[in-house]
Amino acid sequence: MGIDFAPSERSRLGVEWEIACVDRRSGELSPAAPELLARLGRADSFPHVTNELLTNTVEVVSAPQRRVRDAVADLTRLVDRVGELAEPMGVDLISSGTHPFSQWFQQQVTPGKPRYDTLIDRTRWWGRQMMIWGVHVHVAVEDRRKVLPIIDGLLTYLPHFQALSASSPFWAGENTGYASNRALMFQQLPTAGLPPQFTEWRQYEDLVADLQHTGVIEELNELRWDIRPSPKWGTIEVRTFDGIPTAGEIGAIAALTQCLVEHFSRELDAGREVPTLQPWFVRENKWRAARYGMEAIIIQNAAGDELLVTKDLEELLPLLAPIAESLDCVGELAKMQDIIDGGASYQRQLRVAAANNGSLKAVVSSLVRELRDGHPG
Repeated sequence: MGIDFAPSERSRLGVEWEIACVDRRSGELSPAAPELLARLGRADSFPHVTNELLTNTVEVVSAPQRRVRDAVADLTRLVDRVGELAEPMGVDLISSGTHPFSQWFQQQVTPGKPRYDTLIDRTRWWGRQMMIWGVHVHVAVEDRRKVLPIIDGLLTYLPHFQALSASSPFWAGENTGYASNRALMFQQLPTAGLPPQFTEWRQYEDLVADLQHTGVIEELNELRWDIRPSPKWGTIEVRTFDGIPTAGEIGAIAALTQCLVEHFSRELDAGREVPTLQPWFVRENKWRAARYGMEAIIIQNAAGDELLVTKDLEELLPLLAPIAESLDCVGELAKMQDIIDGGASYQRQLRVAAANNGSLKAVVSSLVRELRDGHPG
């Protein structure tokens, strides 16, 4: 089968931000999304707000934008509007990879969506466990021949993405010992996790044809890989990120993603190969970042050299500076240093719990404040 890749404007980006609804009094997840969406009304164009698998979740989606700040402005405007509608309902908003203490079996699947019903029917216990939230960043690629090499290049930075956004140290009231428990939960779905590393587009087409023929998937978007082609939009979609609590951090991480895609695109334009890692190194790096977050020692290259992920980031940022200038996201990329210095969300959550005698309700309150204020507390 042939899979067309839509024409797109190079390095344009869009961002999807999954937001959880919580009850203001208890801090528990609230099934408020259907009522919020009804109050918002139907939106058929970008930017917009939509539903997700569970009734406790809304997803805000930016318009395609050239600049990171414009995509973040779209998201912020939408979240502010949802917050206004949620206020009289006694509902607050948070974004993190998992909720610190709510129980998965108490959550409701969004009704009237056949693809959600099919997912839950097929995956059963594991599917019902998907009480998780993330951020997806799309970056446009103008030439289909670049897509797979760029994805391979991005996989070398998957642990950086994972560590910077890690925000799920707690699960159902327990400290898991992982920076991103979401990363390991999500990959239990049969079509989630790391993507295959292809060398030709035809290999991707053949895999999709095989999976459709055997009934594993019906639609392309059922391949929920951490990084995937998005042929409908002409983009590469990075789905590695945990839910990100603040608009400022989303801007920093989106800028890093946009700059890396443009960097690899320029390397290909110059006739140079994009560095890649062996699949077993990619898999190990993902686990290390999920487990240790910003303290992960990651494998840097095919030779097996290793470095603390924060040190590798500090070496990377100056190299991306000229690209950030050309994409007009210098300020957003510079905020990456704030995450390195101040800690990722999972570190802040652990600090809040420790300062409040282990109270996970205090953690939820801190997440509410961070999303509302737009920056880490």
